[in-house]
Amino acid sequence: MFSQFNFQQSLSAFLVLIGIIDIIGSIPIILQLREKGREVSAWKATLISFGLMVGFFFGGNWILQIFGCTIEAFAVAGSILIFFMGLEMVLDVEIFKNTGPIKEATLVPIVFPLIAGAGTFTTLISLRAMYADINILLGLIVNMVWVYVVIRSTDVIRRLLGISGIYFIRKFFGIILLAISVKMFTENLANSL
Repeated sequence: MFSQFNFQQSLSAFLVLIGIIDIIGSIPIILQLREKGREVSAWKATLISFGLMVGFFFGGNWILQIFGCTIEAFAVAGSILIFFMGLEMVLDVEIFKNTGPIKEATLVPIVFPLIAGAGTFTTLISLRAMYADINILLGLIVNMVWVYVVIRSTDVIRRLLGISGIYFIRKFFGIILLAISVKMFTENLANSL
């Protein structure tokens, strides 16, 4: 497994996932929940999210086989989803609405859908069509460390970056996601036909 290690693939997986998870863009939501008196546990959110993502990463193929889908076809569908997520970030519109209950702040909405949501699951499976598993998992692990650090230090990050800094980062990663989605779409469309 380690013989397939490729730094470029790990870095690419990390950048894709950091854009999809967008924990910096979630800082205002985390701060708002804390202001309402809801506790957000950085450890709990990180560990549960990581467990869900690894479970889907390894079990996602089995789920796809049940429905008769190939990884390439799922990657094409995922690239369309990622494209719309990028549009949300760049255009400041809400395409995907979260209408679920928000009683437990760590699990909902922090773990699901902000960290380990449909976009993240789709991205993990889609990345498997392009990169070796070890490189995706390394990118995911580094992302989970980043998620923990950000959730733990939301107040500090807000003071350092300010509202405009967080806004800029969100726009920047939105453009990255749009470019990645186009690449995933074109590469996997040819393979799925």
